[in-house]
Amino acid sequence: MRNRIVWLIPMFLSLALAVWAADVTGKWTAQVPGRNGNMRDVTFDLKSSGDSLTGTMSARNGDVPISDGKISGDSISFTVTLEFGGNTVKQMFAGKVAGSEIHFKREGGQGQPIEFTAKKQ
Repeated sequence: MRNRIVWLIPMFLSLALAVWAADVTGKWTAQVPGRNGNMRDVTFDLKSSGDSLTGTMSARNGDVPISDGKISGDSISFTVTLEFGGNTVKQMFAGKVAGSEIHFKREGGQGQPIEFTAKKQ
């Protein structure tokens, strides 16, 4: 009996986290600082399913798929791989969902990490 209870507790906690995961499905727009501080409009088209996240991000040459998308409670993360002049740049995004906003931190590519806020359309 005790073994059964010990096994059930993690299962219920996992289910509770999956139910509590933020639903970020939809389009989100942001002004993202780029080179030389120039702001660029970026759209994230996200789809959440349990603790999985898929979708696209707008880039200079069209939409780019996100990969490794995860949701845990109000935290999300994903990776985007971009191509610039034959060079591959991988960017990692981590965000906290707060109502109709996602507060992002982007790392990778050139320069320091960048913070910005996306708003749900």
